[in-house]
Amino acid sequence: HSEKLLWSGRPVQGLKLQRGDLYTIPFSLLWAGFAVFWTASVYQSGAPPFFALFGAVFVLIGLYLVVGRFFYDAWQRARTSYGLTNKRVLIVHKSGNWRITSLDLASLDEINFTEGTGGGGSLQFGRDSLYGSKMLGTSWPGTSRHMAPRYELATHARRVYDLILRAKSDGS
Repeated sequence: HSEKLLWSGRPVQGLKLQRGDLYTIPFSLLWAGFAVFWTASVYQSGAPPFFALFGAVFVLIGLYLVVGRFFYDAWQRARTSYGLTNKRVLIVHKSGNWRITSLDLASLDEINFTEGTGGGGSLQFGRDSLYGSKMLGTSWPGTSRHMAPRYELATHARRVYDLILRAKSDGS
């Protein structure tokens, strides 16, 4: 019984807010504001240059927290594609090197489906590790490796979920 492509798609494109941003945005504004205030105070006080450089690092982190992480997340999703065959769930990511996640449908125990508005939604295959978090999302460098593989779909999420369930039952 040969493998056949049943569906292919891409994640939601562009800038996107996540559930955790409700907490992260205020924190990032406080962080960046304090870092700018501290660095400007150090600079105006005539302190040694090391202190200004130290503050500049925190200002850069603050800039990433406020705006950079949204662009990083959009950049990651723009280089990601999804595939579903009658045997596997595939997630292909290209940024420098190719990273291919292949999950065998027959051994896939847990599929969490969250339906959003306009037919969008997400399908999570398995559970996040202890260090993965839906609150943090994938816009923080390094967090995606602790999160369960997932499809983040702009449209037809229910249809893709049904296709997976059908392919899973047909293969068992």
